[in-house]
Amino acid sequence: MTGKNYIGYSKSNKGTVTYNTFNPLENKNNETLFYEATSKEIADAVNLASKAFEKYSKISGQAKAEFLNAIADEILALDQKLLDVYCSETGLPEGRAIGERGRTIGQLRAFANLVADGSWVEATIDLAQPNRTPMPKSDIRKMMIPIGPVVVFGASNFPLAYSTAGGDTAAALASGCPVIVKSHPMHAGTGELVASAIVKAAKSCDMPEGVFSNLNSSGIEVGQELVQHSKVKAVGFTGSIRGGRALLDLAAKRKEPIPVFAEMGSINPVVILPEAIEHRGTELAETYASSITLGTGQFCTNPGLILTIENKSLDGFVQHLASSTVKKAPGCMLHPKILKAFNTNRVNAVAQKGIEVKGSYKEQIQPNYAQQIITEVSGSSFIENEVLHEEVFGPYSMVVRCKDKTELEEIIAKLEGQLTGTIIAEKEEVDNYGKVISALQNRVGRLIYNGVPTGVEVCQSMVHGGPYPASTDSRFTAVGVESIKRWVRPFSFQDWPNSLLPDELKNENPLAISRVVDGISNSNPV
Repeated sequence: MTGKNYIGYSKSNKGTVTYNTFNPLENKNNETLFYEATSKEIADAVNLASKAFEKYSKISGQAKAEFLNAIADEILALDQKLLDVYCSETGLPEGRAIGERGRTIGQLRAFANLVADGSWVEATIDLAQPNRTPMPKSDIRKMMIPIGPVVVFGASNFPLAYSTAGGDTAAALASGCPVIVKSHPMHAGTGELVASAIVKAAKSCDMPEGVFSNLNSSGIEVGQELVQHSKVKAVGFTGSIRGGRALLDLAAKRKEPIPVFAEMGSINPVVILPEAIEHRGTELAETYASSITLGTGQFCTNPGLILTIENKSLDGFVQHLASSTVKKAPGCMLHPKILKAFNTNRVNAVAQKGIEVKGSYKEQIQPNYAQQIITEVSGSSFIENEVLHEEVFGPYSMVVRCKDKTELEEIIAKLEGQLTGTIIAEKEEVDNYGKVISALQNRVGRLIYNGVPTGVEVCQSMVHGGPYPASTDSRFTAVGVESIKRWVRPFSFQDWPNSLLPDELKNENPLAISRVVDGISNSNPV
């Protein structure tokens, strides 16, 4: 590691602002000094990306697939060094690093398979009808094309899967868009190592210089400059509501507004119906205690809100949930700043009228470790106080006691947009809660039945997004190969000579991809 920025294929450290990453387990700074990108370096990276787009947007799906697979290979080649740096910058165990690396590799290879096949461009052909009356019909052919250079912001809680070569970057590169990563300052070393792998892969695959750059920054200024640069055409972000909203507003104020695809805050409501509590209360309490404390609560799908209806078994369930949660060994948080925010937010939540603490870890803990907590509030108090709707990022969850089904429906209808919603029910009772299920479906991007929200499978059917503020555009997912659609736009050719059309739209269908021709899906030549 050098602490330098990657501007295309070159390393650069023209600035004077430097910073270190932090080891939360050892409670000290890591050694490498990182150089914050200057305005000149930002401009150089964007200009290189814009120039690279001219070539990269037109390369074949097979060439992009080889590039994505090469990135995966180079990340694996980093081996133990990557795992060691990851752990030193996050306080997370090596097993988590290995798992997240595997997910990152899987995402890259999934996109490689997608673009090698080529059908993802949704080629659609409506053939000409010159003899149609009263007016002839033109030959019109449509496909998805990349939109231009994309800025990706690394996420604090996923240094690999949602950062330098994570889902946003993999999807954008697969679509044909160059990527400029604004590396997260909490894991800049991990970011530099992964960036080196991407650059090495780009060189070996003869990609145009500027197809990827990696910029360091300890503050917000570099990100602001990137979003406001006229040659940047889209933004990917995973983080807080405050950060995502600030980027969205900046992008909207540009002379040419651009899309910001931000995955932001979520408390992931879990509805546990009465019969489920009565028959499986102890089991559910233990399951959710594990989910709430998994990764020290630092997942965007952490179950921060549990909605219930008054019943005879509820007291026992809440007591067991609280005791099981408190018995879990406390975990290290990613950074002192994240721990400070967790402590501030939980103190603010507990201070609200009507809140009762049902269980809180009281033992002495190591520096940068978090004390898990379970609270409870009535349905009426939750409805009246929007502060209780806010995410407490960490090992925290709140149980809301609704007096009846009507109050439960009212609460769900008034919730902000969420990534996930969960229904825990017995088979016999779920049919009686159709309105509750419908209301929850209107507020989330993914609905889970008798499970936990923590854990996001990377597959074609996954939706990781939801109504605002879970994400800035609920029509798209941030996980799975369908996320490629964020970085493309539909484009039509009208009455163009066959020889001048892209291969995806030519009569002979040289790529043998699936297309819709005059309303019929097939892979035949026209």
